[in-house]
Amino acid sequence: MYQDRTDGRWVVLIAHRNAAGMLQWTLPKGGLEDGETLEQAAIREVREETGLDAVIEDKLGVVDYWFVWRPDKVRYHKYVHYYLMGLRGGHFDRRDEEAEDVTWLPIEDALHQLAHPNEAKLVRMALDDHDPPHRMSSTDVPADVEHGQP
Repeated sequence: MYQDRTDGRWVVLIAHRNAAGMLQWTLPKGGLEDGETLEQAAIREVREETGLDAVIEDKLGVVDYWFVWRPDKVRYHKYVHYYLMGLRGGHFDRRDEEAEDVTWLPIEDALHQLAHPNEAKLVRMALDDHDPPHRMSSTDVPADVEHGQP
């Protein structure tokens, strides 16, 4: 999810611990629930993990990768569908406890913080391919939107 501000484009990242216990910053993502479309799941996951409400503007791409779930020693092939999402409202206080932290970062800072190169590539693509329609001023931002700066 992004927000255009007078000082540039900002991106929401979430933090959680990886298998080694290290804090890592990623884009919000999650799984499908019964009866959901990919788009409905994406909007729900962003709301749950960040407390923010989003609107899908475009599809960014699909990333697939393999990982081993250590407790069960099972290898999984995962597909993650990413969307360019604009901010509709919300507040970080509304998020669930799945993510350890959530923050807004200027897009260049977000690119350096992202733990996964494939996510950074998608964010870079969103910056390059999706020019903002206009820069938001502080009066354009809904009153209930979290503005947390790093």
